[in-house]
Formats: sequence, C-alpha cells, structure tokens
Amino acid sequence: MPEGDTIHYAANRIRAVLAGHVPDELRTPHPRFDRARWAERLAGRAVTAVDAHGKHLFLRFEGELTVHSHLRMTGSWRVLEAARRPSPAAWLVLRRGARTVVQLNGPVLELMTESRTRFDQRLSRLGPDVLAPELDAERFLRRLREDDPTRPIGDALLDQRTIAGIGNLWKVEGCFEAGVDPWRPAGRVSDAEALAIVEACRVRMQRSALDGNQTRFRRVYGRAGRPCPRCGPASRIEVRGQWDDNRSTYWCPSCQT
Repeated sequence: MPEGDTIHYAANRIRAVLAGHVPDELRTPHPRFDRARWAERLAGRAVTAVDAHGKHLFLRFEGELTVHSHLRMTGSWRVLEAARRPSPAAWLVLRRGARTVVQLNGPVLELMTESRTRFDQRLSRLGPDVLAPELDAERFLRRLREDDPTRPIGDALLDQRTIAGIGNLWKVEGCFEAGVDPWRPAGRVSDAEALAIVEACRVRMQRSALDGNQTRFRRVYGRAGRPCPRCGPASRIEVRGQWDDNRSTYWCPSCQT
C-alpha cells in the first residue's frame, strides 16, 4: 500500500500540472463511472488545490467539489508526458497541455462536496498527518494513549486514527532508528520514545515526498537474516508477522529494546 510520502509526492507532481487551471480534458474511462457525469459536473472548473492527508489525496475544484482518492493496495497516480498515452485501465484522466494526470485502479475514487469531506467519518477520524508542516504531537500522543495499551507499538503506528501516513515500511524503519522494539506494548513506550519514532519517520518521509525515493532509507525493511546495520554480524535482522493484519515486521532483537 502506498504510504503517506508516496501520496504527498503524487500530490506535488499533480499540483504542478493542474493547480490554478481548468483541465483541457477530463475523462472517467472506467465503466463504474458511466452514470456519474464527472466530466459534465466539473466542466469549466479550475483546480484550486491539490493536497494530501496521510494516505488520502484530494483534487479540489471551483464550486466546492473535490475528487477524493485512496489507493489502498492496487492504485497509483501517474503524470505522463505528451508522448505517452494513458493505460486503458485508467479510472480518471485529466489533461492539461502536454501533460496528463492519470489514476489507475484506485479502489476509492469519488467526487464529493467540500462539506461532505469535512464530515465524512473516514476522513474526520484521521489522526494528525505525519507530513503536516507542523506535527501535532499533542494530538498524536493523546490518540496513542486512548488506544489499547497492550497493542504493540509497531501496530499502533499503523492505525490511521492515531497518526495518518505511516505504513509498514516506515513503522519498521522508525522503530529501528529510535531503538524501540516494535513488539513492545504501546503502554510501555514513553512519550519521548513514541515521538522519536514518529520524528525518525517524518524526516525521512519528508525527503521521500520530494523525490519519490524511499529505497535509500531502507536499513532493515526486507533484510531478514542480514547483519544489523548498528550491531554488525553479532546480530541478525529478524522478521515476523504482527498483530491482526500479520504485517511483516523487521527488527534487531539486540539493539531494539
């Protein structure tokens, strides 16, 4: 599933194409939109903003209409140059000049009024965005402490109601950088430790959101059986499925306590 930095990176690229402009072309090729009349409803309306919150992306149009997207495990956003034609599998196509913005296979793609985006329970329950200009640390800690204290901290960080945008990759890398065992119950993780994990994620995600390159930050994710980058050959990275969703969790049993 694309994580928050991937969505912010997509929003940055889309914003450069569409923000402040009326798309030259808007199509919804997928059959599920046959009766939705998006092209008619959005005709002549400029895109006023492109923003993201956690793993959710919003294209905001004049007249208080918003396209809301969540990619889940299968979707993607692409920005294509003139020479490339959108895939026949595209769900949404917006062209301006020589560039085309395309959404592919996103399970959640809907046209909403602005008021509905404010009151929709899926959105209103989201925790603070890990990539917001200023992290709302107080709100994050409050939500974390309202959750089950026996829940492993690695799993608690994936709950988008606690903090929005962190996925499995970043929870693994954040816990490693902070030296916290992802299996430790959240109730036994101090506020300072919880914030250290989030800040470790945040600073790396901010850089990835600018250029789309997550790979350079993968120190332990996907490296089961290899020497720990901190401990060396004395300790090997382990992996085990965590909590209800059984998400593959990588950690060093020696230096993460």
